[in-house]
Amino acid sequence: MSDNHVSVERVIAAPASEIFAVVADAGRHQEIDGSGSLQGLKGASEPLRLGSEFGMSMKQGLPYTTKNTVVEFEQDRLIAWKTTGLGGLVGGRIWRYELEPTGDGTRVRETWDVSEDKQRFFLKRSSMPTGTAKAMSKTLKRLAGVVES
Repeated sequence: MSDNHVSVERVIAAPASEIFAVVADAGRHQEIDGSGSLQGLKGASEPLRLGSEFGMSMKQGLPYTTKNTVVEFEQDRLIAWKTTGLGGLVGGRIWRYELEPTGDGTRVRETWDVSEDKQRFFLKRSSMPTGTAKAMSKTLKRLAGVVES
């Protein structure tokens, strides 16, 4: 883990607009989730934009829910949301997708940013950074499978 960030990237053979449409639709996140922890969207599925809020049902051992707020947004280029739980008492990590067109498609970088997370001290010293990197690699592989088919 470098500093407070873990990033993985992959070139996906699809236009940025098609990839962005998937990651900016919280209703499709379970379809691409490489961690296996995402159980489903809580609420209506609609395209995300700056300030959008959405909930997720999760499970890592025990079930829990998260509240997510889109904190960065540039159409077809960048989207990031901050995840919190227990009424904001826990969390604060940011999930970010950056898309950059290339000659072969689009370079997609997913980043797990704990710089604002209330548990950052513990997260950075646990096995979570390694496990999260593996899960993000699976997510990008699944994303490629969705948009390249």
